[in-house]
Amino acid sequence: MTYLLALDQGTSSSRAIVFDSQGQIVAMAQRALRQIYPQPGQVEHDALEIWQAQLATAREALAAAGLRAADIKALGITNQRETTVLWDRKTGLPIHHALVWQDRRAEPTCVALREQGLTPLVQRKTGLVIDAYFSATKLKWLLDQVPGARARAERGELAFGTIDCWLVWQLTNGAVHATDVSNASRTMLFNVHTNRWDEELLAALDIPPSVLPEVHPSAHQYGKVAAEHLGGEILIGGIAGDQQAALFGQACFKAGMAKNTYGTGCFMLMHSGSQFQSSANGLITTSAAQIGATPEFALEGSVFIGGAVVQWLRDGLQAFHASGEVQGLAESVPDAGGVMFVPAFTGLGAPYWRADARGAIVGLTRGSTLAHIARAALESIAFQSAALLQAMSRDAVAAGGATVSELRVDGGACVNNLLMQFQADLLGIPVVRPSVIETTALGAAYLAGLSSGVYRDLNELSGHWRAERVFLPTLSRERALERMADWERAVRQACAP
Repeated sequence: MTYLLALDQGTSSSRAIVFDSQGQIVAMAQRALRQIYPQPGQVEHDALEIWQAQLATAREALAAAGLRAADIKALGITNQRETTVLWDRKTGLPIHHALVWQDRRAEPTCVALREQGLTPLVQRKTGLVIDAYFSATKLKWLLDQVPGARARAERGELAFGTIDCWLVWQLTNGAVHATDVSNASRTMLFNVHTNRWDEELLAALDIPPSVLPEVHPSAHQYGKVAAEHLGGEILIGGIAGDQQAALFGQACFKAGMAKNTYGTGCFMLMHSGSQFQSSANGLITTSAAQIGATPEFALEGSVFIGGAVVQWLRDGLQAFHASGEVQGLAESVPDAGGVMFVPAFTGLGAPYWRADARGAIVGLTRGSTLAHIARAALESIAFQSAALLQAMSRDAVAAGGATVSELRVDGGACVNNLLMQFQADLLGIPVVRPSVIETTALGAAYLAGLSSGVYRDLNELSGHWRAERVFLPTLSRERALERMADWERAVRQACAP
């Protein structure tokens, strides 16, 4: 039997999963990650803690599987995207805590870039909007604010990387400073048409090129894990940012194929093939995981509050003790009784982009109960995701591309059958849950398997993908459109001054 090891470094935890060559989980280990909040709007991680926890989980997963390094054909890495690390090339030590993708301290830089009229340039070259979400302005903040950092960087003493790059550096004891196209595309410094760092963008942000890693395809032989870490050398054969890895793990390899990850937030990606497609509907264009030199793209939209609305019901309203109880409470009523819940606790993301929106529960009557609110909360996840898919479909039609014929789903909340059925009803297309919902880690394993020869090609990987359940729409399209109109009306109320 051939085995692959995936390192899945996320915002809240570090995990390691051993897969067999059929894509089935053999063993898993996980460790929580400490969140650091120096000031409001600032979020940091200890990069050394990330490295130590990730290494520990890899060792624990191998031990749980009863395997040695020699039994692992290759290792793949997937990671929280945009989180930024700057470290000393000689010591391998960070010069500051990692700035997490949620961190907003670089917003003044973004304001300045927008005022300089650089928004069209950034979108044309990177597919992104100018936002503190992405890595470039975080890196600029570190260079400008950490004493001596800019001078050291210009002397070639410092290295920048997203979390994947940081882990590769540590795993290889500093022998490899590299990332993949999917992570590079989230920096706001990478030209996704040429798959190269962009000199004009580097100059605009005053970033010394010497700090940047090499960029390779997502399926690539990056180097080998030093033997001291896992008891033997292991090929590092694949890297992809978490959402692109999930798209790959869902076998969405062709234009028009889409997946939605239901986690704390929701992330929907639709593969758009080799065509760079700008969105007119509030989405961003990003590089998909690539197995060769040809650029491939995806449209992406993010819902800020997905499963987090269930956490709020649990912790804020104390509606139940465990999140898993929400389905039973919601199913205790036949419908939401006219209640609509817009969970805009931190504003609304794509396709609305309304930072001023705030959470709202509307349509309450004297007969409304906690069960109706719980059902409306679950439905809000599906409503937001449906709005994303509608935006993607409009962009696809405008570009002459294919519309989505089914939605593949993953993430913790996809196990909720009520939610998945309602999602299918709103969309009017099948919602398909795979047999392995750990698709982010699976995508990293698949990429490593391709570069190491475990798999021949994408067709073989498509053959491994299996559906666990298909949710077919039962609602008439007329009624579904009425429900979406109800949602849009509630959104307008949440955005009212």
